[in-house]
Amino acid sequence: MIGMTLGEIARITGGSLGDTACPDDVVTAPVEFDSRLVRPGGLFLALPGEHVDGHDYVAAALASGAVAALATKAVRAPHVLVADGYQALAALAGAALRRLPEVTVVGVTGSSGKTSTKDLIAQLLERLGPTVAPPGSFNNELGFPYTVLLATERTQFLVLEASARGLGHIRYLAEIAPPRIGVVLNVGSAHLGEFGSRAVIARAKGELVEALPDDGVAILNADDPLVAAMRERTTARVVTFGTGPDAAVRAEEIAIDDMGRAGFALRAGGARARVALRLTGAHHVGNALAAAAVALECGLSLPDTADALSAATARSHWRMEVTERADGVVVINDAYNANPESMRAALTALAQLGGRRGGRTFAVLGAMGELGPDEIAEHEGVGRLIASLGVDRLVAVGELARPYLRGAAGADGAAAPLAATGAAAAPENDSWRCAGAWAPDADAAADLLAGELRGGDVVLVKASRAIGLERVALALAGTGPRHDDPRGSDPDQSGPRWVGLRTGMTE
Repeated sequence: MIGMTLGEIARITGGSLGDTACPDDVVTAPVEFDSRLVRPGGLFLALPGEHVDGHDYVAAALASGAVAALATKAVRAPHVLVADGYQALAALAGAALRRLPEVTVVGVTGSSGKTSTKDLIAQLLERLGPTVAPPGSFNNELGFPYTVLLATERTQFLVLEASARGLGHIRYLAEIAPPRIGVVLNVGSAHLGEFGSRAVIARAKGELVEALPDDGVAILNADDPLVAAMRERTTARVVTFGTGPDAAVRAEEIAIDDMGRAGFALRAGGARARVALRLTGAHHVGNALAAAAVALECGLSLPDTADALSAATARSHWRMEVTERADGVVVINDAYNANPESMRAALTALAQLGGRRGGRTFAVLGAMGELGPDEIAEHEGVGRLIASLGVDRLVAVGELARPYLRGAAGADGAAAPLAATGAAAAPENDSWRCAGAWAPDADAAADLLAGELRGGDVVLVKASRAIGLERVALALAGTGPRHDDPRGSDPDQSGPRWVGLRTGMTE
């Protein structure tokens, strides 16, 4: 964080100093909203949550070295009293960024793939200079300004992920940190229940390119017509990416290896270089192209861009995270979130990987949330896709996931039922009916699968975040529960001191 005195922080946030707060005391370490993560010289953001109140942990934060707390009610400790913690954080982030005029801000949005693309962009730009990017999916009114405040005087690139659950959300985030480069990946069905239509989703995502300056760069997916049309909404220069011949940055000669990883020829500006991704799933080609377009605009050469893409790893866990057990079973943990588009991409990767390994394929799926009146139809559609891809086994987890089974079994004659690949391949557990099974919760699903898997099998675990299906993947992979940074991808397991988000913008 850029160093600021408590007096400056009070002025920027419109707050007042409370208790024994000294206006000349300087905050030099990041703002944290989890008391366990506070570092000496930091500032603790005390937020009231649905289940816990951050104000109850101010003393713990100061014991860990916080200079003071940013609070919305008086506490018996040095603090800056503000009316709204989220607005105060946004004001601090904006003020900090204005002190870093040389930083290139890159904004990324889209219905799916934002976090994976953000991670790729960060790994490419790190070859050019100090880069800051959010941990996990920090893309809303809390995580976005929090990430901005991680920047220091050394930072050259700031990569920010922007989400929305309604019109105006991305515009608000872009006002906190105006982007110079804006990336729009796709327009899908995530949060269709809130938006009402894909056209409205496109309007929301396009707020990012509208925020670009005249000398900025809009990086748009040429393969998505709704995204490509956003060129009319910006005065910035437009660079397209995709697999078609008209894309400025494109992939040619795409091939998938035995672990479901894509290789391709990266072409831009008349030159080309080979890329061999370490990420599972053909859908990562588009993410890689978007990242490449950003890196090329920032000055990385095409050969170095291809090399960096080939070396890049998945930094945010539970997104197509592949584990191969000692017995040859492969578990794909993609349980962080789900929408119809990301579900189709993950299932396609499952089928491709299973086909190359020669074992059975298992899809363990929980519900996709916030799809509005199309919820049942979308789930049944995924079930039909499972049947058409030849996935061998389906486990639907939770009551809302039952439509997967109806779709896969050919409800209303829509598709052929799932069939076992042979008598020897049929599970013996009585809980299975033909090639599908239902489990009431994650634990039951893990128990159901525990004795069924054998070497060569590939298991995909995927659901919306609230389902908590990562427990199945972790149990099957034998990695046990994760105890990662609670600022990142797993807020639900971070303990009582993590404070929930107010609006929950995550897509």
